[in-house]
Amino acid sequence: MFEDCREIQDAVVTEKGPAPFDLAVILGSGLGAFANHVQEAAGWSYRNFTCFPENRVAGHPGQLVAGTFLGWRVLVFQGRYHLYQGHSAAQVSLPARVAHVLGCPRLLLTNAVGGINPAFQPGDFMYIADHINLMGDNPLRGNFPNPFVDLSSLYLKALYHPLREYATQHQIRLHRGVLCAVPGPSYETPAEIRAMKLLGADAVSMSTVPEAIMAKYLGMDVVGLSSISNHAAGISAVPLQHEDVLAAGKRAESRFVDLVSRLIGLWQETAPASV
Repeated sequence: MFEDCREIQDAVVTEKGPAPFDLAVILGSGLGAFANHVQEAAGWSYRNFTCFPENRVAGHPGQLVAGTFLGWRVLVFQGRYHLYQGHSAAQVSLPARVAHVLGCPRLLLTNAVGGINPAFQPGDFMYIADHINLMGDNPLRGNFPNPFVDLSSLYLKALYHPLREYATQHQIRLHRGVLCAVPGPSYETPAEIRAMKLLGADAVSMSTVPEAIMAKYLGMDVVGLSSISNHAAGISAVPLQHEDVLAAGKRAESRFVDLVSRLIGLWQETAPASV
């Protein structure tokens, strides 16, 4: 399961040294600017590696950045792949496996989502507490040893309350909620959104869940942070467009970087002391 990570591992270790990385971050649609804040950065296009598929989606630059942030060695995946591009859940979870072979014990997943909860407004953020997988696929399908991983505590919840306090102090609207994952690429129907709401979903996405499951399987701590880019179908009369999702990410950029920076700082405060 790690053979396709070797070429990336070799490239990163050659450039940045063999020391384990502390954190990996996967950036969602329109949220790639966080990578610009990584210090001592080295970057590689996904196209440099045969394990990454060729096709990309607007808003996902397709670059791996390795460097430091707040003193931690970090890997930043500037863009991701999706099931709707024809890939399997195992294929799109590749960044989690790359992070694992480079020593990351932590994975921060970010995405742009449609808000289902009526209290959520475009420009808000959601700390992922749990998910509902309606993708029809799981990254552990196939030849994985002992794939029956317990997902009851998949997402790390301990950072939410101190992050919420920080967000409130800085006029950033942060909620906690349940993410529903669907394969896409078409946006959902109003009836589907009503069904998701009945199931307990607060937001909907076409990504994130495969990487989260794979990371949990590999023993990593997982935190998920969503940017509410739009109201889900049927909640607003405005037609849904991918361009609007990217524009919402651009408008939220400074608040997103601010929130992620504080989240990482809180994570560092709870990390075990180095021996």
